[in-house]
Amino acid sequence: MLFLPAAALCCLCSALVTMAAEQLIQDDLTLTRRVGESVSFSCGGTEQCDGSDYLRWYQKKENETFKFIFVFHKDNGQVPSGYEKDDLSSVNKGKGQELEIKKVKLDHSATYYCSCEKSAPHRGWYYIFGSGTKLSVTDEQVVKPVVSVYPAASRAHLEGNSSLLCVASAMFPPLVQFSWKRQKKNGGEPEELPPAEGEQLELRESGRTIAIRMVDGSDSDTYKYSCWVKHEGGTVEAQTQQEVPAPAASCPPEREPADLPALQPADLSFQSQCRVKLLCLLYTVLIVKSLVYCCGLSLLMILTNKGASTNCTHAD
Repeated sequence: MLFLPAAALCCLCSALVTMAAEQLIQDDLTLTRRVGESVSFSCGGTEQCDGSDYLRWYQKKENETFKFIFVFHKDNGQVPSGYEKDDLSSVNKGKGQELEIKKVKLDHSATYYCSCEKSAPHRGWYYIFGSGTKLSVTDEQVVKPVVSVYPAASRAHLEGNSSLLCVASAMFPPLVQFSWKRQKKNGGEPEELPPAEGEQLELRESGRTIAIRMVDGSDSDTYKYSCWVKHEGGTVEAQTQQEVPAPAASCPPEREPADLPALQPADLSFQSQCRVKLLCLLYTVLIVKSLVYCCGLSLLMILTNKGASTNCTHAD
């Protein structure tokens, strides 16, 4: 049960698509190195790995499938016999064992994922994974993003919600991670918004990444919102803040019925587009998950049948 490459790859694809809450922690989004330099990939949260003592690593290149590349003991870094590699090793960085490439080559440019086995009652053992760290082997310098935050709509939606738009541009590598903070207008400590609060849509274009965040406007206080972008070059805060006012205490004056058709499309258009895109993304993820699961099962059945036929041939 320790080394099952085909089953592991199937589980890997399924876990990455569903983005399960149980996952290992890979803090580095990207790492940039020149040819000949060394690089190490961290993987936290290994205390969850109660189904096995081993940490596996997978490599994913552009337009290629996931590839199992290395395995070592998560506590002492020992590599099982037969799995040694000349260019890969485990190294203790103080926070646990990490995967190290001693001298990177252009061929090492890829995204690296850590994985381990976890057990649960009535479920048995299954794989959990990290979010991945992308290695870029290039002479290009790391450049921090330029970050700005704007209101994504001219006025609050009819439901009382607002939307904010954060733009990260002119960075290298292009991968970033968004987070939001808010602070009461009359003072107080800034607080970070949890990822699950509100809806967020991310759009990637050449040279920039855009995050659109839905903000609940039902709070009785007025808040100033700021956008933070995590990047290999460091975390960058937007130089401007956007204020989302508290809802009015009294109801707005009733409009004449003739005014409503002209106001509703303008107010609801942006929110409707966002919801449609989010629903399309959700259905796409579910479809891809089903396809990957079916492909994985088909591959296992083919390999099993092939092995059985080979045994029968030898027996004859």
